[in-house]
Amino acid sequence: MAKEIKTIGVLTSGGDAPGMNAAVRAVVRTAISKGFKVMGIQRGFSGLLNGEIMEMNLRSVSEIIHRGGTCLYTARCLEFKTLEGQKKGAERCREFGIDALVVIGGDGSFRGAKALAALGIPCIGIPGTIDNDIACSDYTIGYDTAMNTAVEMIDKLRDTTQSHDRCSVVEVMGRSAGYIALNVGIATGAIATLIPERPYDLERDILDRMNFTQKTGKKHFIVIVAEGVGKAQELAHEIQAASGIDSRATVLGHVQRGGAPSLRDRVTASQMGFHAVYLLEKGIYNRIVAESAGHVVDYDISTALAMHKTIDTTLLDIANTISI
Repeated sequence: MAKEIKTIGVLTSGGDAPGMNAAVRAVVRTAISKGFKVMGIQRGFSGLLNGEIMEMNLRSVSEIIHRGGTCLYTARCLEFKTLEGQKKGAERCREFGIDALVVIGGDGSFRGAKALAALGIPCIGIPGTIDNDIACSDYTIGYDTAMNTAVEMIDKLRDTTQSHDRCSVVEVMGRSAGYIALNVGIATGAIATLIPERPYDLERDILDRMNFTQKTGKKHFIVIVAEGVGKAQELAHEIQAASGIDSRATVLGHVQRGGAPSLRDRVTASQMGFHAVYLLEKGIYNRIVAESAGHVVDYDISTALAMHKTIDTTLLDIANTISI
């Protein structure tokens, strides 16, 4: 017999992502509309262990759908990676009367949710990370906004790159995945895009392409480097030494995490938050909400964590064909 759920806890964990607030808003308002009590947990699993927990109402999530970051704050928590920390987390849930937990975050957050589920706390995960590297989901909350932010910054950088006939080597975020870099490379007309999923050769993939386009009249260049490849400054030095073209490195960094979420992130987050509460209402526990072929679906948490995701390098072939 499924455990009766009366009170739902919600937290955001790991790196913040635009759209997390929209997901929290959807969870809170959907839950309240269905008669549940909602407890907001601040600073992720760290806040759970420390008892940073308060009841939320409809107005607790007013005026947040358009804001970046997370109103519940977030943190990393080494203690929660231990069995003792996980047991303490489960006890905190019982202490505050939390019958089930909605966890918004990435793989690390979902592993924490799986540990709590094993200790008797029903959990639902919602994928919130700009990296789009959650294996079970085609799309993660924050991904669209982060890419648009990167494109906006690179468009501004292009002005000075063009003015000085330079090569700008721009590192974008993505952890060990190249999804952001791949799309941003096409959107900004980069001469080369380097991702961890495909090894690159400096001569073939960058210098030869620059040399070819120089012969057709091109005088400035943008090279996009995924975080998982890194070494943007070193690469800029190598390009300048080999080509004689003034080359500068720019690491966009955490600016990509901030800013108002895009329409897609607001809508997707709202759909996923609603679905998370729907599952709990139906007595369906320990699932990860995901997007598949444009639809919101859900997977068993163990199955979701065991899945693998591959990047479509067709976009790289497109970029190499048209960015010349």
